Amino acid sequence: MTSVNAPGLAPWRDAARTTGERVESLLAELTLEEKVAQLGSVWVQTDEPGSVAPLQDLFMSAGGLEERLRYGLGHLTRVYGTAPVGPAEGAARLRSLQEQVMAANRFGIPAIAHEECLTGFATYGATAYPTPLAWAATFDPGLIERLAGAIGADLRAAGVHQGLSPVLDVVRDYRWGRVEETLGEDPYLVGRLGAAYVRGLEGAGIIATLKHFAGYAASRAARNHAPVSIGPRELADVILPPFEAALREGGARSVMNSYTDLDGVPVGASPDLLRRLLREEWGFEGTVVADYWAVPFLASMHGVAEDDAAAGAVAMRAGIDVELPETVGYGAHLVAHVRAGRVDEALVDESVRRVLRQKIELGLLDDDHDFPDVDDLDLDSPRNRALAATVAERSIVLLANPGGILPVEPATTSKIAVIGPCADDPRTLLGCYAFPNHVLDRYPEHGMGLPIPSVRERLAAEFPGAELGYALGADVTGDDGSGIAAAAELAAGSDLALLFVGDRAGLFGGGTSGEGCDAADLRLPGLQPDLVEAVLASGTPVVLVVVSGRPYALGAYKDRVAAAVQAFLPGVEGGAALAGVLSGRVNPSGRLPVQIPASPAINPSTYLQAPLGRRADGITVLDPTPAFAFGHGLSYSAVEYVALETDRAECATDGSVEARVTVRNAGDRPAEEVVQLYASDPVAQVARPAIQLIGFARVALEPGQTRVVAFDVPADAFSYTGVELRRIVEPGAVTLSAGPSADEPPLRAVIRVTGDTVTLGPARRLGTPARLLEE
Repeated sequence: MTSVNAPGLAPWRDAARTTGERVESLLAELTLEEKVAQLGSVWVQTDEPGSVAPLQDLFMSAGGLEERLRYGLGHLTRVYGTAPVGPAEGAARLRSLQEQVMAANRFGIPAIAHEECLTGFATYGATAYPTPLAWAATFDPGLIERLAGAIGADLRAAGVHQGLSPVLDVVRDYRWGRVEETLGEDPYLVGRLGAAYVRGLEGAGIIATLKHFAGYAASRAARNHAPVSIGPRELADVILPPFEAALREGGARSVMNSYTDLDGVPVGASPDLLRRLLREEWGFEGTVVADYWAVPFLASMHGVAEDDAAAGAVAMRAGIDVELPETVGYGAHLVAHVRAGRVDEALVDESVRRVLRQKIELGLLDDDHDFPDVDDLDLDSPRNRALAATVAERSIVLLANPGGILPVEPATTSKIAVIGPCADDPRTLLGCYAFPNHVLDRYPEHGMGLPIPSVRERLAAEFPGAELGYALGADVTGDDGSGIAAAAELAAGSDLALLFVGDRAGLFGGGTSGEGCDAADLRLPGLQPDLVEAVLASGTPVVLVVVSGRPYALGAYKDRVAAAVQAFLPGVEGGAALAGVLSGRVNPSGRLPVQIPASPAINPSTYLQAPLGRRADGITVLDPTPAFAFGHGLSYSAVEYVALETDRAECATDGSVEARVTVRNAGDRPAEEVVQLYASDPVAQVARPAIQLIGFARVALEPGQTRVVAFDVPADAFSYTGVELRRIVEPGAVTLSAGPSADEPPLRAVIRVTGDTVTLGPARRLGTPARLLEE
């Protein structure tokens, strides 16, 4: 390590000094223009801009790169992820740009390079993992932490410093296009898995960015960028807890603002959220980065600023540290605001300190810093493929199998009809932020960029002795039904029909799922409902497999199919995972992180409902009961819930209780059961959810094996925001229940919470740890 007194070494480059000393020494040397430059970004396009960000073409800078780098730079935007460039070419571009950044400013300060990493490193040839909604279906935080660690290692090896993930928006309406990007509809599940992903990414040395803070998914009518009209209690109890968990337990160093407005106040203009809550109450010390174009949107979309220049002042006062993906409202505009006294320079200094701290933590200001050599970097390595396969396999949900037709028995099923638009199109396995769907749709000459076997290909390998016929039937979208009759005919002449329907993800209307691809209702897209009806009418047993980014209404088919399977865009190994589940090579263990609605028009609005939000015969004819409940999922073995016991009948409002759930595998196959623990608070200050998840654990069970899951349940798990808008734990009866889903869990135990009402602060316990015991 270099000595503190090393001659000729600038103090901010001296790794022997504290980070704080290095930050302050450099900050003191910077002019106002140089400081503000650290809060800006540059997006260098290699060709005509494409629609990978909303309204991108309106804001891209027309100025030369030399002028844009004149005083330095905070961030380089998506050097790898904008166009199809391989690792070597991407690394060369990044090195060249960093050298230009360093040469252009007096102190040779590099930029932070950020990329998207929602389903893996979003670049050409990199593994496209299952979507986050599929991660959520695993109910496996350890696996998701490993996944994020692998993604982070690839990013770091490529010279990237910050990843724009995870999405912690809690689903409130399944019609929203970005449901596929979320971790589901339950704040506890989102928080557990979100914190795990952050630990994995940060553990690999990548700055994790929490999105989208806050309320984005609660927009009116599920429209992208639409206003949000929720009360402070829903915000506090449903929307915010995952962010708190990912910051406190994951250690995320960055937060991205939401595009939306909350009760008329755009988040990007809200010091209450970005300063009071995030920094003063939660103690967050990292950077707040703007979602792409969120700063100029304050003028053009929200009307809370007169123009782009004024928007920069509003954003800085609110608490946005770094403007992404291009400097529009900051830069010279922000310098002018400071000089005119409209923005306090102390606010700029605070933001610059945070950026410089991160650059030091990343090693960018070390005297011996260099950029990585990536000539032999494999972004689709065997390690990645194995992880992608494991996540896909554990995410697939067996919804129904009433007659036990699954797994398919080759000896009695010699002719199999493979039908539907998701059977032979690899793109239908991927999310909208997977590079083949996100960017390569504009570069058809590049194909998929990596091998992605379709379900049909994998079925042929899985059932080599069977006769597999194939018919498209109908595409995901469009009004061409000319192939439906042929599909029905193929089904009629087969022993079994495997019908694959669902989504093809894209951006801004370029798909049926994804950013900007909001749905008017929850019917399967296009003519797929007609295809399903025609195949069902063939008289052949039908296994309905839905490969989608959101849950679609399956009530019309639930009791008519021989079996039903749900896969939430399972990634590059999704075809093999689905084939394995259908054959029995993989015992399904995924669980629903969102309900499957019964009706396409009656939106059940997630399972977190107070009594008035549930079925109410005699009050309304509209029934929101789902076809399949939150947490539901079957396996090829029968798991019995034997007992729920607590170590005490009473629990203090500042104490805890141990709940032991006994489960037994009564079948003849190994199984992995997701044991779920719920709480109900029948009498409270405010209307509470009838049932709410407070703990879960994946349990491996051999045939005949009995195991016990011991949950350490803190009284904090029963907390909520009371009438005075403070989070409290109050005395009273609480019902604990355990089972395989939120639909009437079979085991119950009542405990009495005793003592005075407790008001919780930031130190409240956020999780319910679980450990496995042998019976």
